[in-house]
Amino acid sequence: MDEPATVELLVLREAILWCLRLGYHVICFEGDAKVVIDKINQSNTRDSRMGALLQEVVSYCTLHQGLSVRFVGRSNNRVAHVVAKKGLALYQASCRSFDFMAWLNSRM
Repeated sequence: MDEPATVELLVLREAILWCLRLGYHVICFEGDAKVVIDKINQSNTRDSRMGALLQEVVSYCTLHQGLSVRFVGRSNNRVAHVVAKKGLALYQASCRSFDFMAWLNSRM
């Protein structure tokens, strides 16, 4: 799987789980990785490069009817752009140790 798609899916999965744990059930997630968003919305989990992670995100969206995911280009969504840029910068050296939730909470 290519690195940006991995980061996008990991962040989305964590955001979904976080919101569900907090009791939110009607949520629209926005992302700037069009290929990933299209696969989620089409429930297309046949892409072996994205494998189980894609299947997990699609299953959350299927099981929880209030969850939706839509594409928003980086130029139209500053938050998505900042998160994507930070994720890509950290992926090579320390993606496994990056605490996304702590980073996100520090900016809220």
